[in-house]
Amino acid sequence: MEIKEIQQDIVDEFSMFEDWMQRYEYMIELGKSLPLINEKYKTDDNIIKGCQSRVWVHAELEADKLVFTADSDAIITKGIIAILIRSFSNQRPQDIIDADTKFIDEIGLKEHLSPNRANGLVSMIKQLKLYAVAYQTQLN
Repeated sequence: MEIKEIQQDIVDEFSMFEDWMQRYEYMIELGKSLPLINEKYKTDDNIIKGCQSRVWVHAELEADKLVFTADSDAIITKGIIAILIRSFSNQRPQDIIDADTKFIDEIGLKEHLSPNRANGLVSMIKQLKLYAVAYQTQLN
């Protein structure tokens, strides 16, 4: 499935909820389905800088696609990274680099986060794209 299709699925899922309390609950549920990072990768090198809570992300290239795993010590943040990983994992690095993140605005996520969490969201997106750039460089 292409990134745009996955993102549209996420937008459709969020539109089913009438209010933000339900959406937060859904994000918490998504966080529970997050592909968890192996404990050995929970290092300072894998912490996303700029997040209020601790978020670890690990990326590996499998058959020319980038596979992400992650974890966070905060349940909402875990839900946020789960949404991003669902969108970008198992995709080619170049597709991740080229992908936009308008779907975040479409579900209204950024405007319903505290300024610190919104900054963390931007940092998470930036880090996932940096991984894609690094792996794309290796592929070339």
